[in-house]
Amino acid sequence: MNCTPIFERNFDSTAKIVINRGGTRSSKTYSIAQLSALWLMTGTLGEDEYVMSGTWSTVRKYRTTLDNTVIKDFEEIMHTEGWYSQVKHDKTRKTYKYKTRVVEFIGADDEQKLRGSKRKILYCNEANELGYKEEFFQLLMRTEHRIFLDFNPDDEDIWINTELEKRRAADKGDVEVIVSNYRDNTFLSQSLIEEIEYLEDTDPEFWKIYGLGQYGNITGLIYEDVKIIKEVPTNARLIAYGVDFGYTNDPTVVIGVSREGDNVYIQEVEYSTGLTNQDITERITANGLDLRDEYICDSAEPKSIEELYRMGVNAKPAVKGKDSIVHGIQILKRYNLHVTENSLNVRSELRKYKWMVDRTGRSLNKPVDKFNHAMDAIRYVALIHLNENLKGVYHII
Repeated sequence: MNCTPIFERNFDSTAKIVINRGGTRSSKTYSIAQLSALWLMTGTLGEDEYVMSGTWSTVRKYRTTLDNTVIKDFEEIMHTEGWYSQVKHDKTRKTYKYKTRVVEFIGADDEQKLRGSKRKILYCNEANELGYKEEFFQLLMRTEHRIFLDFNPDDEDIWINTELEKRRAADKGDVEVIVSNYRDNTFLSQSLIEEIEYLEDTDPEFWKIYGLGQYGNITGLIYEDVKIIKEVPTNARLIAYGVDFGYTNDPTVVIGVSREGDNVYIQEVEYSTGLTNQDITERITANGLDLRDEYICDSAEPKSIEELYRMGVNAKPAVKGKDSIVHGIQILKRYNLHVTENSLNVRSELRKYKWMVDRTGRSLNKPVDKFNHAMDAIRYVALIHLNENLKGVYHII
């Protein structure tokens, strides 16, 4: 198995709770997925440490977010190592069984799973999405052997820091913190390394958090008063879907934007890497969307827009022009913004989408060009359908 030093540090840990606090692309998530696959097939959890039977539960806040994140990594590892054909895979229950061991993928929104049966090992992916008392504590009390967590440290007051890294580590001494950053990922491409290191010169706060994996609090957020709601109200009218293209490193994003009066509602539909245009069309259909609705796409990829259109998607190019990014932001800030609670990637971007600052800390009238795939997709819709002054100002490219 090709592993980074982060895999080895998790493999070597004997702590009850192993916290992986890291920057972007540090390999923390993939490394723990590798460890879960290794345990499933061999029962090996560490150096001379074996747990030969039981369940490993991998948990995220919402069950619907599992398929395109940790399950995708886990299955890639199982196929790469030639193990997948040896396991019993229940796609409905999201479980993988080999001999007396099971790896399951569950959402903390599944009350029965959250407060149900015990497990040997727990892995909380994007643990900062979870609440402490209502979710993590319930999982903790039903875990017998070891707990792994991973997250980006963009909030110094998060319970992982206050309750585990500080309080529990001092009181019980059974917590290990593994701090990682992109330098620990020995398989990272040079182009991605340069992108991450660019943060050091352009944004000290982002560099500290996402470059070095250290705690920080992001200031200067662009959208500060966004309300989190359970679902889009039935009286809100769908305006259109925003589509931002990606493939290898960046995700392809499909975001639904609805409106009722001065309220705009945002619903994440798709946020995945590795999607072809055929895949996008199939995902739109699989999510129950109507291909005849309007899909406002990044106009920088006219070929992709044309291909989607030929496959039946009502795809149209976004509006662009001088200062269109800032103008799109200004349009959206006129409305009361609401995001559904299961739109986790949108919410994650909103916590990071901020104004650029210079070396003196002075805010510039330009957003940082990072963590903005969903933000761009939403803006594409706003510039056409929420812009009262569109005519004569912008042109379609």
